[in-house]
Amino acid sequence: MASQYSRPTSRKLTFTRDYWILIIGIIFIASTLRSPLTSVGPLISLIKSGLHISNVLAGFLTTIPLLAFALISPFAPQIARRFGMERTLFASLVLLTLGIVIRSLGTTPYLLIGTFLLGAAIAFGNVLLPGLIKLNFPLHIGLLTGLYSVAMNLSGSIAAGISIPLAEGTSFGWEGALGGWAILSFVAAIIWLPQLKAKKSMAGAAIATKRQNTSPLWRSNLAWNITLFMGLQSFIFYTCSAWLPEVLKTQGLSAGQAGWMLSLMQFAQLPMTFIIPVIAGKMKNQRMLVLFIASFFLIGFVGIFIGAPLIPLWMIILGLAGGSAFGLAMMFFTLRTHTPHEAADLSGMAQSFGYILAAVGPVFFGLLHDVTSSWSTPLILLFIATAGLFISGMRAGKNEVVFQKES
Repeated sequence: MASQYSRPTSRKLTFTRDYWILIIGIIFIASTLRSPLTSVGPLISLIKSGLHISNVLAGFLTTIPLLAFALISPFAPQIARRFGMERTLFASLVLLTLGIVIRSLGTTPYLLIGTFLLGAAIAFGNVLLPGLIKLNFPLHIGLLTGLYSVAMNLSGSIAAGISIPLAEGTSFGWEGALGGWAILSFVAAIIWLPQLKAKKSMAGAAIATKRQNTSPLWRSNLAWNITLFMGLQSFIFYTCSAWLPEVLKTQGLSAGQAGWMLSLMQFAQLPMTFIIPVIAGKMKNQRMLVLFIASFFLIGFVGIFIGAPLIPLWMIILGLAGGSAFGLAMMFFTLRTHTPHEAADLSGMAQSFGYILAAVGPVFFGLLHDVTSSWSTPLILLFIATAGLFISGMRAGKNEVVFQKES
Protein backbone atom coordinates (compact mmCIF):
# COMPACT_ATOMS: atom_id res chain seq x y z
CA MET A 1 0.00 0.00 0.00
CA ALA A 2 1.15 3.51 -0.72
CA SER A 3 0.54 4.57 2.87
CA GLN A 4 3.34 2.30 4.09
CA TYR A 5 5.89 4.70 2.70
CA SER A 6 6.87 8.16 3.77
CA ARG A 7 6.54 10.89 1.20
CA PRO A 8 9.90 12.13 -0.11
CA THR A 9 11.00 15.42 1.40
CA SER A 10 11.45 18.20 -1.15
CA ARG A 11 14.30 20.67 -0.99
CA LYS A 12 12.99 23.72 0.87
CA LEU A 13 12.85 26.84 -1.26
CA THR A 14 13.37 29.73 1.15
CA PHE A 15 12.33 32.50 -1.23
CA THR A 16 9.68 32.68 -3.91
CA ARG A 17 12.43 33.81 -6.29
CA ASP A 18 14.26 30.48 -5.81
CA TYR A 19 11.07 28.61 -6.53
CA TRP A 20 10.54 30.33 -9.87
CA ILE A 21 14.19 30.11 -10.88
CA LEU A 22 14.01 26.34 -10.45
CA ILE A 23 10.80 26.08 -12.47
CA ILE A 24 12.22 28.25 -15.25
CA GLY A 25 15.34 26.09 -15.26
CA ILE A 26 13.27 22.92 -15.64
CA ILE A 27 11.29 24.46 -18.51
CA PHE A 28 14.47 25.53 -20.31
CA ILE A 29 16.04 22.09 -19.91
CA ALA A 30 12.86 20.51 -21.27
CA SER A 31 12.97 22.84 -24.28
CA THR A 32 16.38 21.44 -25.24
CA LEU A 33 15.29 17.79 -25.27
CA ARG A 34 13.49 17.68 -28.63
CA SER A 35 14.53 20.69 -30.74
CA PRO A 36 18.01 19.32 -31.65
CA LEU A 37 16.29 16.17 -32.93
CA THR A 38 13.23 17.46 -34.76
CA SER A 39 15.28 20.08 -36.59
CA VAL A 40 17.07 17.33 -38.55
CA GLY A 41 14.20 15.71 -40.49
CA PRO A 42 13.27 18.69 -42.69
CA LEU A 43 16.97 19.25 -43.50
CA ILE A 44 17.80 15.69 -44.58
CA SER A 45 17.79 16.48 -48.31
CA LEU A 46 20.05 19.51 -47.81
CA ILE A 47 22.44 17.51 -45.63
CA LYS A 48 22.56 14.71 -48.22
CA SER A 49 23.39 17.05 -51.07
CA GLY A 50 25.83 19.07 -48.99
CA LEU A 51 27.86 16.11 -47.72
CA HIS A 52 27.10 13.66 -50.57
CA ILE A 53 26.00 10.91 -48.19
CA SER A 54 23.72 7.95 -48.94
CA ASN A 55 20.06 7.62 -48.04
CA VAL A 56 20.98 4.92 -45.52
CA LEU A 57 23.46 7.16 -43.71
CA ALA A 58 21.03 10.09 -43.85
CA GLY A 59 18.31 7.95 -42.31
CA PHE A 60 20.75 6.84 -39.64
CA LEU A 61 20.93 10.43 -38.38
CA THR A 62 17.50 10.03 -36.79
CA THR A 63 18.36 6.60 -35.37
CA ILE A 64 21.67 7.50 -33.68
CA PRO A 65 20.06 9.64 -30.92
CA LEU A 66 17.50 6.93 -30.17
CA LEU A 67 20.26 4.35 -29.82
CA ALA A 68 22.16 6.78 -27.58
CA PHE A 69 19.04 7.12 -25.42
CA ALA A 70 18.81 3.35 -25.08
CA LEU A 71 22.52 3.02 -24.24
CA ILE A 72 22.84 5.89 -21.75
CA SER A 73 19.46 5.89 -19.98
CA PRO A 74 20.13 2.96 -17.58
CA PHE A 75 23.31 4.65 -16.28
CA ALA A 76 21.91 8.16 -15.79
CA PRO A 77 20.40 7.51 -12.31
CA GLN A 78 23.67 6.02 -11.00
CA ILE A 79 25.68 8.99 -12.27
CA ALA A 80 23.17 11.41 -10.73
CA ARG A 81 23.34 9.54 -7.44
CA ARG A 82 27.11 9.96 -7.34
CA PHE A 83 27.51 13.54 -8.49
CA GLY A 84 24.12 15.03 -7.66
CA MET A 85 21.16 15.48 -9.94
CA GLU A 86 21.66 19.22 -10.41
CA ARG A 87 25.32 18.87 -11.36
CA THR A 88 24.60 15.97 -13.69
CA LEU A 89 21.96 17.96 -15.53
CA PHE A 90 24.31 20.92 -15.86
CA ALA A 91 27.03 18.67 -17.30
CA SER A 92 24.51 17.22 -19.75
CA LEU A 93 23.63 20.73 -20.97
CA VAL A 94 27.31 21.46 -21.56
CA LEU A 95 27.68 18.17 -23.45
CA LEU A 96 24.53 18.95 -25.45
CA THR A 97 25.89 22.34 -26.48
CA LEU A 98 29.17 20.74 -27.49
CA GLY A 99 27.41 18.01 -29.46
CA ILE A 100 25.23 20.48 -31.36
CA VAL A 101 28.26 22.60 -32.29
CA ILE A 102 30.29 19.59 -33.45
CA ARG A 103 27.36 18.29 -35.50
CA SER A 104 27.15 21.56 -37.42
CA LEU A 105 30.84 21.79 -38.42
CA GLY A 106 30.07 20.59 -41.92
CA THR A 107 31.77 17.20 -42.30
CA THR A 108 30.34 13.68 -42.15
CA PRO A 109 32.49 12.47 -39.20
CA TYR A 110 31.63 15.55 -37.15
CA LEU A 111 27.96 15.13 -38.07
CA LEU A 112 27.89 11.57 -36.72
CA ILE A 113 30.01 12.25 -33.62
CA GLY A 114 28.03 15.34 -32.69
CA THR A 115 24.73 13.52 -33.20
CA PHE A 116 25.75 10.76 -30.79
CA LEU A 117 27.02 13.23 -28.19
CA LEU A 118 23.83 15.27 -28.20
CA GLY A 119 21.78 12.07 -28.01
CA ALA A 120 23.75 10.97 -24.95
CA ALA A 121 23.26 14.40 -23.36
CA ILE A 122 19.51 14.43 -24.00
CA ALA A 123 19.20 10.97 -22.43
CA PHE A 124 20.17 12.46 -19.04
CA GLY A 125 17.43 15.09 -19.23
CA ASN A 126 14.86 12.52 -20.36
CA VAL A 127 15.63 10.24 -17.43
CA LEU A 128 16.34 12.67 -14.61
CA LEU A 129 13.62 15.32 -14.96
CA PRO A 130 10.83 13.08 -13.54
CA GLY A 131 12.95 12.37 -10.46
CA LEU A 132 13.91 16.02 -10.11
CA ILE A 133 10.25 17.03 -10.14
CA LYS A 134 9.34 14.35 -7.60
CA LEU A 135 12.18 15.54 -5.36
CA ASN A 136 11.35 19.24 -5.40
CA PHE A 137 7.60 19.33 -6.07
CA PRO A 138 6.04 16.22 -4.46
CA LEU A 139 2.68 17.99 -4.09
CA HIS A 140 2.61 19.42 -7.64
CA ILE A 141 3.99 16.56 -9.75
CA GLY A 142 1.20 16.68 -12.33
CA LEU A 143 1.46 20.42 -12.89
CA LEU A 144 5.25 20.45 -13.26
CA THR A 145 5.22 17.34 -15.46
CA GLY A 146 2.67 19.04 -17.69
CA LEU A 147 4.76 22.20 -17.94
CA TYR A 148 7.96 20.42 -18.94
CA SER A 149 6.09 18.13 -21.36
CA VAL A 150 4.60 21.14 -23.14
CA ALA A 151 7.97 22.90 -23.26
CA MET A 152 9.59 19.80 -24.71
CA ASN A 153 7.02 19.19 -27.42
CA LEU A 154 6.40 22.84 -28.29
CA SER A 155 10.10 23.51 -28.87
CA GLY A 156 10.29 20.35 -30.96
CA SER A 157 7.40 21.46 -33.15
CA ILE A 158 8.87 24.94 -33.60
CA ALA A 159 12.28 23.50 -34.49
CA ALA A 160 10.76 21.31 -37.20
CA GLY A 161 8.87 24.27 -38.65
CA ILE A 162 11.68 26.82 -38.83
CA SER A 163 14.55 24.57 -39.96
CA ILE A 164 13.98 25.05 -43.68
CA PRO A 165 13.38 28.83 -43.45
CA LEU A 166 16.62 29.17 -41.46
CA ALA A 167 18.59 27.03 -43.90
CA GLU A 168 17.22 28.44 -47.17
CA GLY A 169 16.10 31.92 -46.21
CA THR A 170 19.36 32.98 -44.58
CA SER A 171 23.07 32.60 -45.24
CA PHE A 172 23.43 30.08 -42.40
CA GLY A 173 22.71 26.99 -44.51
CA TRP A 174 21.84 23.64 -42.96
CA GLU A 175 24.88 23.91 -40.69
CA GLY A 176 23.60 27.09 -39.10
CA ALA A 177 20.05 25.76 -38.89
CA LEU A 178 21.34 22.81 -36.85
CA GLY A 179 23.99 24.71 -34.90
CA GLY A 180 21.69 27.53 -33.82
CA TRP A 181 20.09 25.28 -31.20
CA ALA A 182 23.35 25.42 -29.24
CA ILE A 183 22.25 28.91 -28.19
CA LEU A 184 19.19 27.47 -26.46
CA SER A 185 21.15 24.79 -24.60
CA PHE A 186 23.82 27.35 -23.61
CA VAL A 187 21.14 29.69 -22.21
CA ALA A 188 19.56 26.74 -20.37
CA ALA A 189 22.95 25.95 -18.78
CA ILE A 190 23.35 29.57 -17.63
CA ILE A 191 19.84 29.59 -16.14
CA TRP A 192 20.60 26.30 -14.37
CA LEU A 193 23.78 27.60 -12.69
CA PRO A 194 22.03 28.65 -9.41
CA GLN A 195 20.99 25.02 -8.87
CA LEU A 196 24.63 23.93 -8.58
CA LYS A 197 24.62 25.27 -5.02
CA ALA A 198 22.36 22.37 -4.07
CA LYS A 199 23.89 19.39 -2.35
CA LYS A 200 23.73 15.89 -3.77
CA SER A 201 19.96 15.77 -3.54
CA MET A 202 19.62 12.12 -4.49
CA ALA A 203 21.93 10.80 -1.80
CA GLY A 204 19.42 10.47 1.02
CA ALA A 205 16.76 9.03 -1.24
CA ALA A 206 19.24 6.50 -2.62
CA ILE A 207 20.19 5.26 0.86
CA ALA A 208 16.53 5.00 1.87
CA THR A 209 15.69 3.06 -1.26
CA LYS A 210 18.52 0.59 -0.73
CA ARG A 211 17.25 -0.08 2.77
CA GLN A 212 13.72 -0.71 1.61
CA ASN A 213 14.23 -2.66 -1.60
CA THR A 214 16.10 -5.86 -2.23
CA SER A 215 14.66 -6.86 -5.61
CA PRO A 216 16.10 -5.51 -8.86
CA LEU A 217 13.78 -3.28 -10.84
CA TRP A 218 13.70 -5.67 -13.78
CA ARG A 219 12.01 -8.30 -11.60
CA SER A 220 8.93 -6.11 -11.13
CA ASN A 221 5.97 -6.93 -13.38
CA LEU A 222 4.63 -3.42 -12.83
CA ALA A 223 7.94 -1.90 -13.95
CA TRP A 224 7.85 -3.95 -17.14
CA ASN A 225 4.28 -2.89 -17.89
CA ILE A 226 5.26 0.76 -17.45
CA THR A 227 8.26 0.10 -19.67
CA LEU A 228 6.07 -1.46 -22.36
CA PHE A 229 3.63 1.43 -22.19
CA MET A 230 6.47 3.92 -22.58
CA GLY A 231 8.03 1.90 -25.38
CA LEU A 232 4.86 1.37 -27.36
CA GLN A 233 3.83 5.03 -27.24
CA SER A 234 7.32 5.90 -28.52
CA PHE A 235 7.03 3.19 -31.18
CA ILE A 236 3.73 4.62 -32.41
CA PHE A 237 4.94 8.24 -32.38
CA TYR A 238 8.19 7.72 -34.26
CA THR A 239 6.63 5.29 -36.74
CA CYS A 240 3.80 7.69 -37.51
CA SER A 241 6.21 10.61 -37.80
CA ALA A 242 8.34 8.69 -40.30
CA TRP A 243 5.71 7.06 -42.48
CA LEU A 244 2.22 8.58 -42.17
CA PRO A 245 3.02 11.32 -44.72
CA GLU A 246 3.90 8.61 -47.25
CA VAL A 247 0.69 6.73 -46.46
CA LEU A 248 -1.37 9.90 -46.88
CA LYS A 249 0.25 10.65 -50.25
CA THR A 250 -1.17 7.37 -51.58
CA GLN A 251 -4.60 8.60 -50.47
CA GLY A 252 -4.43 11.65 -52.73
CA LEU A 253 -2.58 14.25 -50.68
CA SER A 254 0.37 16.15 -52.08
CA ALA A 255 3.73 16.00 -50.33
CA GLY A 256 3.13 19.47 -48.88
CA GLN A 257 -0.35 18.58 -47.64
CA ALA A 258 0.91 15.34 -46.07
CA GLY A 259 3.62 17.29 -44.25
CA TRP A 260 1.06 19.73 -42.89
CA MET A 261 -1.03 16.81 -41.65
CA LEU A 262 1.96 15.57 -39.66
CA SER A 263 2.40 19.05 -38.20
CA LEU A 264 -1.28 19.10 -37.30
CA MET A 265 -0.89 15.82 -35.44
CA GLN A 266 2.11 17.13 -33.51
CA PHE A 267 0.43 20.40 -32.53
CA ALA A 268 -2.67 18.47 -31.42
CA GLN A 269 -0.46 16.72 -28.89
CA LEU A 270 0.49 19.90 -27.06
CA PRO A 271 -2.59 20.57 -24.90
CA MET A 272 -2.79 16.94 -23.84
CA THR A 273 0.83 16.83 -22.69
CA PHE A 274 -0.14 19.45 -20.11
CA ILE A 275 -3.71 18.40 -19.26
CA ILE A 276 -3.18 14.65 -18.82
CA PRO A 277 -0.41 14.83 -16.17
CA VAL A 278 -2.53 17.22 -14.10
CA ILE A 279 -5.59 14.97 -14.37
CA ALA A 280 -3.59 11.78 -13.76
CA GLY A 281 -2.10 13.21 -10.57
CA LYS A 282 -5.59 13.73 -9.13
CA MET A 283 -6.94 10.25 -9.98
CA LYS A 284 -6.83 7.20 -7.73
CA ASN A 285 -5.87 5.11 -10.75
CA GLN A 286 -5.33 5.99 -14.40
CA ARG A 287 -7.15 3.18 -16.19
CA MET A 288 -9.83 5.44 -17.65
CA LEU A 289 -7.08 7.54 -19.22
CA VAL A 290 -5.56 4.40 -20.74
CA LEU A 291 -8.96 3.48 -22.21
CA PHE A 292 -9.31 6.99 -23.65
CA ILE A 293 -5.83 6.85 -25.20
CA ALA A 294 -6.28 3.41 -26.76
CA SER A 295 -9.75 4.31 -28.09
CA PHE A 296 -8.49 7.47 -29.78
CA PHE A 297 -5.52 5.66 -31.30
CA LEU A 298 -7.92 3.01 -32.62
CA ILE A 299 -10.32 5.55 -34.11
CA GLY A 300 -7.51 7.48 -35.77
CA PHE A 301 -5.84 4.42 -37.26
CA VAL A 302 -9.15 3.03 -38.53
CA GLY A 303 -9.79 6.32 -40.32
CA ILE A 304 -6.34 6.22 -41.95
CA PHE A 305 -6.57 2.49 -42.73
CA ILE A 306 -9.87 2.66 -44.61
CA GLY A 307 -8.89 5.90 -46.33
CA ALA A 308 -11.90 7.73 -44.97
CA PRO A 309 -12.39 11.43 -45.70
CA LEU A 310 -11.73 14.09 -43.05
CA ILE A 311 -8.04 13.19 -42.80
CA PRO A 312 -7.36 16.28 -40.62
CA LEU A 313 -9.82 14.87 -38.06
CA TRP A 314 -7.98 11.54 -37.89
CA MET A 315 -4.66 13.31 -37.46
CA ILE A 316 -6.03 15.49 -34.66
CA ILE A 317 -7.41 12.39 -32.91
CA LEU A 318 -4.04 10.64 -33.24
CA GLY A 319 -2.34 13.75 -31.86
CA LEU A 320 -4.65 13.87 -28.85
CA ALA A 321 -3.96 10.19 -28.18
CA GLY A 322 -0.21 10.57 -28.64
CA GLY A 323 0.08 13.61 -26.38
CA SER A 324 -2.00 11.87 -23.72
CA ALA A 325 0.11 8.70 -23.93
CA PHE A 326 3.34 10.66 -23.56
CA GLY A 327 2.06 12.69 -20.61
CA LEU A 328 0.75 9.60 -18.84
CA ALA A 329 4.01 7.69 -19.43
CA MET A 330 5.95 10.52 -17.78
CA MET A 331 3.56 10.48 -14.82
CA PHE A 332 3.88 6.73 -14.29
CA PHE A 333 7.53 7.22 -13.33
CA THR A 334 6.53 9.31 -10.33
CA LEU A 335 3.09 7.89 -9.51
CA ARG A 336 4.38 4.32 -9.25
CA THR A 337 7.43 5.10 -7.08
CA HIS A 338 8.04 6.69 -3.69
CA THR A 339 11.43 8.33 -3.94
CA PRO A 340 13.21 10.43 -6.57
CA HIS A 341 15.81 7.66 -6.81
CA GLU A 342 13.17 5.09 -7.68
CA ALA A 343 11.55 7.44 -10.18
CA ALA A 344 14.88 8.01 -11.93
CA ASP A 345 15.66 4.28 -12.00
CA LEU A 346 12.24 3.45 -13.44
CA SER A 347 12.56 6.27 -15.95
CA GLY A 348 15.96 4.95 -17.01
CA MET A 349 14.69 1.41 -17.50
CA ALA A 350 11.54 2.44 -19.35
CA GLN A 351 13.23 4.96 -21.62
CA SER A 352 16.12 2.65 -22.46
CA PHE A 353 13.81 -0.08 -23.71
CA GLY A 354 11.31 2.43 -25.05
CA TYR A 355 13.76 4.07 -27.41
CA ILE A 356 14.95 0.70 -28.67
CA LEU A 357 11.36 0.10 -29.74
CA ALA A 358 11.21 3.62 -31.16
CA ALA A 359 14.30 2.94 -33.27
CA VAL A 360 12.96 -0.41 -34.50
CA GLY A 361 9.46 0.83 -35.35
CA PRO A 362 10.11 2.94 -38.47
CA VAL A 363 12.54 0.37 -39.87
CA PHE A 364 10.15 -2.57 -39.40
CA PHE A 365 7.21 -0.57 -40.78
CA GLY A 366 9.22 0.26 -43.89
CA LEU A 367 10.38 -3.35 -44.24
CA LEU A 368 6.80 -4.61 -44.18
CA HIS A 369 5.94 -2.12 -46.92
CA ASP A 370 8.86 -3.29 -49.04
CA VAL A 371 7.89 -6.95 -48.60
CA THR A 372 4.16 -6.53 -49.22
CA SER A 373 4.21 -3.53 -51.61
CA SER A 374 1.22 -2.26 -49.65
CA TRP A 375 0.52 0.00 -46.70
CA SER A 376 -2.23 -2.23 -45.28
CA THR A 377 0.03 -4.75 -43.55
CA PRO A 378 2.32 -2.11 -42.01
CA LEU A 379 -0.72 -0.24 -40.70
CA ILE A 380 -1.90 -3.42 -38.99
CA LEU A 381 1.32 -3.19 -36.99
CA LEU A 382 0.01 0.04 -35.46
CA PHE A 383 -3.21 -1.72 -34.40
CA ILE A 384 -1.13 -4.41 -32.70
CA ALA A 385 0.95 -1.75 -30.95
CA THR A 386 -2.26 -0.05 -29.77
CA ALA A 387 -3.53 -3.34 -28.32
CA GLY A 388 -0.24 -3.81 -26.48
CA LEU A 389 -0.39 -0.23 -25.24
CA PHE A 390 -3.89 -0.85 -23.84
CA ILE A 391 -2.94 -4.10 -22.08
CA SER A 392 0.24 -2.77 -20.51
CA GLY A 393 -1.42 0.55 -19.67
CA MET A 394 -4.30 -1.07 -17.82
CA ARG A 395 -1.80 -2.91 -15.65
CA ALA A 396 0.38 0.16 -15.17
CA GLY A 397 -2.70 2.25 -14.37
CA LYS A 398 -3.48 0.34 -11.16
CA ASN A 399 -2.86 2.17 -7.89
CA GLU A 400 0.29 0.25 -6.96
CA VAL A 401 3.99 0.94 -6.56
CA VAL A 402 6.97 -0.74 -8.16
CA PHE A 403 8.87 -1.47 -4.95
CA GLN A 404 7.21 -3.12 -1.98
CA LYS A 405 8.50 -2.47 1.53
CA GLU A 406 10.15 -5.34 3.32
CA SER A 407 8.00 -6.90 6.05
